[in-house]
Amino acid sequence: MNINIGDYAIPLIFAFVCLFALIKRVDLFGEFIRGVEEGLGTVKDIFPSLMALVVSVGMFRSCGGVELVSGFLKPVTDFFGFPSECTPLLILRPFSGSGATAIFENILVSNGADSFAGRVASVMLGSSETTFYTLAVYFGATKVKKMRYALAAALIGDICGWILSAAAVRFFLGS
Repeated sequence: MNINIGDYAIPLIFAFVCLFALIKRVDLFGEFIRGVEEGLGTVKDIFPSLMALVVSVGMFRSCGGVELVSGFLKPVTDFFGFPSECTPLLILRPFSGSGATAIFENILVSNGADSFAGRVASVMLGSSETTFYTLAVYFGATKVKKMRYALAAALIGDICGWILSAAAVRFFLGS
């Protein structure tokens, strides 16, 4: 008999929380309801920012903005040895995780997973963040209005990740 602890993790945690609440005499259902109310309040606060971001990314992709910016950035990406196939991923990753995943899949299908572009895209996807989405969610939830230093630091981190993804693939895999 093969027992997988992962199959029992959630029921065990649930049972532990219920038992702990019973011992401490906590109204578990009341606390659950309060948590749901707080969560819905957070969703109400961040929904406008997220909707604006999702609509903007969709419009930018559908109107050909990604291809236009990719062409504009080609000299810069060539200078850094960054594969041009990954430029659309570079553009969309800070805005949309699902859009970046779709572009990543296209890179793997058209170039192969073991190609230089496929490897750089893999490293880049794992070493960068959906910066604007994350800032919209966290700053929207905390109602912080001034985010210029956080945005600058996050974008510098993204740029370093993009440049170093190609360098790391070249260095470690000799592509």
